[in-house]
Amino acid sequence: MALHFTEDELSGRRKRACDDMAARGLDGLLMFRQESMYYLTGYDTFGYVYFQCLYLGADGDMTLLTRAPDLRQARHTSVIQDIRIWVDGPDAEPAVELADLLDGHGMTGKKLGVEWEAYGLTAWNGQRLTAALDGKYETENASDLVSRLRLIKSPAEMDYVRRAAGLADDALDEAVRLAGPGAFEGDILAAMQSAVFRGGGDDPANETIIGSGSDALLCRYFTGRKHLQDTDQLTLEWAGVYRHYHACMMRTICVGPVPDRQLMLYDAALEALHAVREALTPGTPIGEAFDAHARVLDAHGLAEHRLNACGYSMGTTFAPNWMDWPMLYHGNPHAAEPDMVFFLHMIIADSESGLAMTLGETVRVTDTTPERLSRSSLDLIRK
Repeated sequence: MALHFTEDELSGRRKRACDDMAARGLDGLLMFRQESMYYLTGYDTFGYVYFQCLYLGADGDMTLLTRAPDLRQARHTSVIQDIRIWVDGPDAEPAVELADLLDGHGMTGKKLGVEWEAYGLTAWNGQRLTAALDGKYETENASDLVSRLRLIKSPAEMDYVRRAAGLADDALDEAVRLAGPGAFEGDILAAMQSAVFRGGGDDPANETIIGSGSDALLCRYFTGRKHLQDTDQLTLEWAGVYRHYHACMMRTICVGPVPDRQLMLYDAALEALHAVREALTPGTPIGEAFDAHARVLDAHGLAEHRLNACGYSMGTTFAPNWMDWPMLYHGNPHAAEPDMVFFLHMIIADSESGLAMTLGETVRVTDTTPERLSRSSLDLIRK
């Protein structure tokens, strides 16, 4: 079996999930988030793009309902013993089959938590699920139940996060090696991801962000590659990934002479990153970390050029998104705790001057100042 955690660790996670269910008065949980399935059982697949549900009873019983291509996948990667298959066809009703499965577990009339916030549960499948459960079960939104458990990393998880952070550093080394006048963005991307794969890592849960020239001000991937000019700017946001655990980084690389305005943007980004890291301490609402970012950038006259969030939790995530819950934005009351992992990103997009500056890295919350997980310097990269 391709298990990446001990069975004892996995069973301990399920015990905590069951305890939380009991505290909420839930008799069972319907999981549609692949992250939840992986975290509790080791189950590793992209089959969640179709209707797929893992039922976990408050008594610890588990049943997976999935399609035939994932039968052997579940056997090979997870501790799930009871695997049911729904059959593709024009009249397939997997939500009805799920309701029948729940009847078999004696759940009729019981209260179920549902992970409604899940990429795999489309609006259409959600409507079919509602219809199948209506009148038979009481349901409650429990999308956050396992996500909250995943927030604080175990020692074994931190080992994977550190491996991911090392791979992110390796990818940056490749980008720095190749970046310069005439460099092709496609070659840079290929080398960065190759470094992750050579290190035993995985595909990221979303695309690497790359943009040069005016596109350096963007913070989303889009298709189309360019060559760098003699004077240019290259923004990169990427992740090292190991066993699906992500550690992100972000940099804007300056090519050729650097304008004074861009040097000021870098100084502001570095000051803001330090301020955010210092604010991310145990017991402090994470919204205050964002406020520290905003104070610094606003003091530099950059209020209109910054974003309204400056980071988010990192963990084991699946496509289409590596951003995990919760996010660093104003007013977020969730308190930081040791062994939470956050990606801190300072993003400045000055559309008036056409200049960008970004600086980001992944950190672990400790009893004091968060620990940098990257070995890479925070100095401005000039080529």
